[in-house]
Amino acid sequence: MWSDVKLEKNKAKQTPLKHSAALHEEAKDFCFLASLILSLQREIMLQNKANPTINKSTGLPRKRFYRARAHSNPLSDSHFPVPLSPSHVDYSLHYPQLFPSSYRSDGSKKIEFADIGCGFGGLLISLSTLFPETLMIGMELRDKVTEYVKERILGLRVANPGQYQNVSVVRTNSMKYIPNYFEKGQLSKMFFLFPDPHFKEKNHRRRVISPHLLDEYAYVLKVGGIIYTITDVEELGEWMKSCLQNHPMFESLSETELDADPVVKLLSTATEEGQKVARNGGQTFQAVYRRIKPASQENS
Repeated sequence: MWSDVKLEKNKAKQTPLKHSAALHEEAKDFCFLASLILSLQREIMLQNKANPTINKSTGLPRKRFYRARAHSNPLSDSHFPVPLSPSHVDYSLHYPQLFPSSYRSDGSKKIEFADIGCGFGGLLISLSTLFPETLMIGMELRDKVTEYVKERILGLRVANPGQYQNVSVVRTNSMKYIPNYFEKGQLSKMFFLFPDPHFKEKNHRRRVISPHLLDEYAYVLKVGGIIYTITDVEELGEWMKSCLQNHPMFESLSETELDADPVVKLLSTATEEGQKVARNGGQTFQAVYRRIKPASQENS
């Protein structure tokens, strides 16, 4: 019995020592990880300083290194991966903080805003903070421009922890692959800002707003969803307005609704093209329409 008591006392003495040793090991591991993270951050900062494409003061990409043609031919065959269906879109690649793994449950958030031909991403960046709980994506055909927007978003995420996690960009041809990315009625807003006018009549089929493409946009927009368009080319502005006005699944917003919508103000101010038009004293032409049920389905 006496030996049992001594054994218990010895155990009691050893336990704090073992616990202390374990804590010491954990502290060493933590210090190692912290130093590793710091060294990685220093390495990234050094790389950025040595990289002429990165602005040293902001950590954001410099636009002049990502210049490309103003527009690309949407009917040409470009080579980039395309998801088989909306369920194959890997959200973890676009929104890693919100979706740590590629698995998404049926109740998970889905992309609601799509900026078609997003250019250098000015509108997306503004929308990201205006609607922080909404997932949004830019769709751009030009590879250099897409790469710039990716780097811009990554830089903003690093500089502003917790922000810009809801915005992403993908290189794709939206005139061909919209149904591969979005389900029926998934989107609440679509943006078409300063698209290629394709002046020649034979090239009007390349315009991103057309009667047959509006059928696809109506499919992925939910009832009540909104299409925003703007251009500095009057003829194209009339074309887009006419296409929307004559489509049975869209109706124009009233002046009161336009004035109350904070997004409308961004159409001419958030993008590089809009700012250029403003600097030159140019005029813009907007058409903003709501997705509705056609009259034949009103009672269904």
